[in-house]
Amino acid sequence: MNSFYTENELKELGFKSCGTNVFISRKASIYAPNKISIGSNVRIDDFCILSGKIAIGNFIHIAAYSALYGGDEGIEIKDFANISSRVSIYAISDDYSGETMTNPLIPEKFKKMEKEKVIVDRHSIVGSGSVILPGSILKEGCSFGALSLIKGNYESWGIYAGIPSKKIKDRKRDLLELEIEFIKSNSII
Repeated sequence: MNSFYTENELKELGFKSCGTNVFISRKASIYAPNKISIGSNVRIDDFCILSGKIAIGNFIHIAAYSALYGGDEGIEIKDFANISSRVSIYAISDDYSGETMTNPLIPEKFKKMEKEKVIVDRHSIVGSGSVILPGSILKEGCSFGALSLIKGNYESWGIYAGIPSKKIKDRKRDLLELEIEFIKSNSII
């Protein structure tokens, strides 16, 4: 048996939409697939969790042990982005102030949730072990080092790292020329 779902099995899972050349590990956990859209040329590795409203573009890799919690606000990962292993992305989070109760077993009237859409734009890369919090916007070409805490709106083509993540330097844009060559040579997108 193949370690990835077959094309027919992916259809049976009931995704909102699913492109071609999609490889999702049988060991991934998928909740509410009817709220998840997946583009083409996507690979999702072992032990990933996908939950809630999620839109995944084309040519996306989500490495092992990563978790995407989209809630109702959603997570959008645009073309050519890369999510390294053990990355957690939250579009929904409990309130840690102590003013309200927390956890999914508590009724809504006793807790306050932070709920904001997360956007990971084209050609962004998120290093292993990083955490992206609700409302974060990673503009085109953002790059985050391993173990970064990502909260806020980040400038395009910057390299960031740390807790909280801070800009280290600008990122080169050479890959945009490679993208043009890649698209031409493969007659895609």
